[in-house]
Amino acid sequence: MSYQPIENYGIIGDLNTVALVCLNGSIDFMCFPNFDSPSVFAALLDDEKGGCFQIEPLFKERKTKQLYLPDTNVLLTRFLSPEGVGEITDFMPVEELFSGKELVRRVTTIRGEVKYQIKCMPRFNYGRSEHTVEQVSDQEVLFASKDENATVLRLLSSVPLQVIGTDVLTEFTLGQGQTADFILEHVDQEHAKGRDLEAFVTQSLFETVNYWKNWIAQSTYTGRWLDMVNRSALVLKLLTSHKHGSIVASPTFSLPESIGGARNFDYRFTWIRDASFSMYALIRLGYTKEAGNFMHWVEAVCQDMKAEDRLGIMYSLDGHRQLEEKELPHLEGYLKSSPVRIGNDAYGQLQLDIYGELLDSVYLSDKYGDPISYDFWKSLEKHLDWLTRNWNQPDEGIWEVRGGRKDFLYSRLLCWVAFDRAIRIGTSRSFPLKQEWRTERDKIFNSIFTDFWDEEKQAFMQFPGSQTVDASTLLMPLVRFISPKDPRWLSTLKRIEEELVSDSLVYRYRQDVAAPDGFMSHEGTFSMCSFWYVECLSRSGQVEKARFYFEKMLGYANHLGLYAEQLGFQGEHLGNFPQAFTHLGLISAAYNLDRQLNKHRT
Repeated sequence: MSYQPIENYGIIGDLNTVALVCLNGSIDFMCFPNFDSPSVFAALLDDEKGGCFQIEPLFKERKTKQLYLPDTNVLLTRFLSPEGVGEITDFMPVEELFSGKELVRRVTTIRGEVKYQIKCMPRFNYGRSEHTVEQVSDQEVLFASKDENATVLRLLSSVPLQVIGTDVLTEFTLGQGQTADFILEHVDQEHAKGRDLEAFVTQSLFETVNYWKNWIAQSTYTGRWLDMVNRSALVLKLLTSHKHGSIVASPTFSLPESIGGARNFDYRFTWIRDASFSMYALIRLGYTKEAGNFMHWVEAVCQDMKAEDRLGIMYSLDGHRQLEEKELPHLEGYLKSSPVRIGNDAYGQLQLDIYGELLDSVYLSDKYGDPISYDFWKSLEKHLDWLTRNWNQPDEGIWEVRGGRKDFLYSRLLCWVAFDRAIRIGTSRSFPLKQEWRTERDKIFNSIFTDFWDEEKQAFMQFPGSQTVDASTLLMPLVRFISPKDPRWLSTLKRIEEELVSDSLVYRYRQDVAAPDGFMSHEGTFSMCSFWYVECLSRSGQVEKARFYFEKMLGYANHLGLYAEQLGFQGEHLGNFPQAFTHLGLISAAYNLDRQLNKHRT
């Protein structure tokens, strides 16, 4: 096989992990049974060594279409040909309904008589471990990894399976209206003997569809762009761990930010920043249960820390902080973009902005969800005391530069948010407040207006003395630091448009004059920055312009409404996929723009 464009994929999941399903019917990425487990399919990162699970009709010519059943994460891949029409229904029964960890694929011939081919070729432990195959019966095969994890997968089928080498390679034919079912499950307990495969697939499909429809029906959003907002919400839910309440930034690792470049990182962890913004988006839609689950996770992380420790920027799903970065030299990388990395050394970086994002999410959860506990407040006090002593340090910033620390504006801005939201929480709950929090908040406020304002350029700059603005500055009015109609902000927005905006697309910063990021590579535009830009326009009163650019950005989504981290020069998707940050930016922009348009009409 050859590498498919990143945007050619859809995702399915069970709130433990996800699988990426291509338009050609191949599952080319899946870490199993959890988000941060080693991959069993990773053809997306090495088309020969990564492993895949492909089902496709053997048509001489064909067209393909892919769609979700409305308001669900159940995916249909349809093959259309003069010879016939075939369809694959892919889903994973969600954890809340079924205790097993299973991938379900149902193949149906819609028209004609269609011959199909199935290739189930797992490659355990990121393709590093060999495995054995045991054919239990003509419809059951066990794959077992030969490593310390001893992972065992069971493939069940309603058609006969043929083992060739260490893989399953089978052809079968279905007439019009006939179906074939396949289940790939994680073997950590015996499944019920004599289980009726067809009945289980039918029942689990019905219940999974209803689960997603019932979940999306709880959304309070009823405005314009309902389908795109719902899809983004469904993506955020898919990236949420049912067991822990934490949210991964993206379910993939090492998809490149530029083809052939070295910016290939593992995003299968919970960034305090990304998850906190996700809480904002979910609360906006009325999903206070998810916000509460995340707050419980954060509370446990904060209370497990010693008083002298600073908050980590990212954690594993269960709250551990050691995420040592390793390279996998045996995998060539997507389109030979190497190195392929697992783990992420950024966990050791200092990124002061996370305190603001965390306190903002706590503030919103306390305001719209369950009030925070006294013990949680006391643990937050310790972090605020640490920040009081350390907010003026240089750090690696939101973009996680690996070229040296700087006094980044965005970090200062979010430190201000941390103190401001703590004061708001304390005031509303009558918690005791420390005077130094007010003192430091006001120091930061004054510092931003004096140290980061460039009188000549009439803009707030990336850091003092910098020659470029930064797209993260777009959050200044969004976090209510400055009025969206303040003259200083409007001139900053104008400078950002001149330097970083290309039509509706926004670059993070000008690489030629920005703080060194430690990599020499051209990067694409950041889709989340584009949605920040739209929200800034709508808040500043430029409502029609905001709507025009927002709807143009919607056109850059893939065929299923999904976004990766970045867009390349030709509109191709780059970086890990799908990206939580992009989808939560879309939700926030749509929510605000819809409200502004309603005001504009009255």
